[in-house]
Parts: sequence; structure tokens; C-alpha cells
Amino acid sequence: MAARRPNQTKPTVAEIVKSLQAMASKSVRDGMARYAIPADKAFGISVGSLQAFAKKLGLSHDLALGLWKTGWYEARLLACMLDEPDRVTPKQMDEWCKDFDSWAICDTACFKLFDQTPHAFTKFRQWAKRKPEFEKRAAFALLASLALHDKETGDERFTECLPLVEAASVDDRNFVKKGVSWALRGIGRRSRALHSLSVAVARRLAAAGEAASRWIGKDALRELTGPVVLRQLAKK
Repeated sequence: MAARRPNQTKPTVAEIVKSLQAMASKSVRDGMARYAIPADKAFGISVGSLQAFAKKLGLSHDLALGLWKTGWYEARLLACMLDEPDRVTPKQMDEWCKDFDSWAICDTACFKLFDQTPHAFTKFRQWAKRKPEFEKRAAFALLASLALHDKETGDERFTECLPLVEAASVDDRNFVKKGVSWALRGIGRRSRALHSLSVAVARRLAAAGEAASRWIGKDALRELTGPVVLRQLAKK
């Protein structure tokens, strides 16, 4: 599939926000609480609708920066879909990371944008040592996204990330431990060699003294030793 090109005739940020307001749905907004997503500055728009809107707009780094600054939840999701990865700077990644206030915006930024930048592995290592819950989750959401999307990087670089995954397993905050498990499972699915290493980490965690570590280890083992993953790895 051909890559989307930056749109040469872009609407303004204000015009896009006005369009988002017109797309708002009270039922969608009211339902956000069920998914632990703050709705105090949200219109209530489905992700599918935002993705369709993003395709019409085309890529634009400048527009993405402006949309992020509005603070609106959907505008920030849209910014992640519109930005140009090769123009994203480490400073921008840090600034956006500090703004994360839910798993949804954190994961979208990592899964749709940050993992395509050349700064991704560096930011994983830096953010893995952060204290705020969603900044720390961002490290492992980013690593999980790299494990899924990066087809070029070899096993060694992911192997080097496993000690940070294991070190973060003691963090019992809900969105951190789920992010750590996601990253461990993602790495374990990349290759037979990484699978063996990841299963070994998961077994250690499953037998650890900390409740969060045990949860992560058992969660990872269920997937990595399950028939679906084993069949996939047998084909590699």
C-alpha cells in the first residue's frame, strides 16, 4: 500500500476542531468512562470515524503540532494519525509523553507514530525510568509497538531491552504492569530465539515475590506458551 503524502491544501486547526465538534456524539462521550478515558475535554468520537477523517486530511506535521496543543482528546488522537514520523523530534516526543493522561492517548501515540521514528529505542530506555504512570507505560507501549511493527531490527536490540522489562515488573500500577506484559509478549512473538528468552523471563517473574511481577509473568506465559504463538513460531 502506498504511503500517504502530506496534504498540500490543509485546513486550519480551528477548522478541524470545528469539524470534530460537528462529529461529536454524547453516547460515545458518556461511554468513555467505562474504558478509563477522561472525558472532561473530549467530544465523543469513535476511533473509526477519526481514522476515516485522518485519511481525508492527509499527513501534516505542522497540523499535528497545532492539534496537539488544543488539548482536546480527539484532536490529539488525530495528531498522532496525521504527523510525519521523519519530522518528529526527541523533544516533541518528550513533550507529548508528559501530556499523556490515559492509556488511550499513550498507546495511540506509540502505536501510530512514535514507533516509526528513529528515536524510538532511545525513548524506550529513557521513559522506562520515568515515575508518572502514563509516561512509564509509554516506554513499554512503545517497545510493544516496535516488536510488532519493526521488521528490520534484529534480535539483539530487543534482547537488550529485556532487563528493563524485568526491572519494571515490580511496578504494580495497573497501566504500567499491563504495558510491561504487552512488551514482553510482543518480544516473545518475534522469533524463536526471542521467544525462548522471553519465556525464561516470564517464568522468573511468575515465581517472583512481588504480586505485580507474578501477574506479568503468568499473563505472558499464557500467551507465549499457547498453541497460537507456538504454531506461528514453528513457521519461522
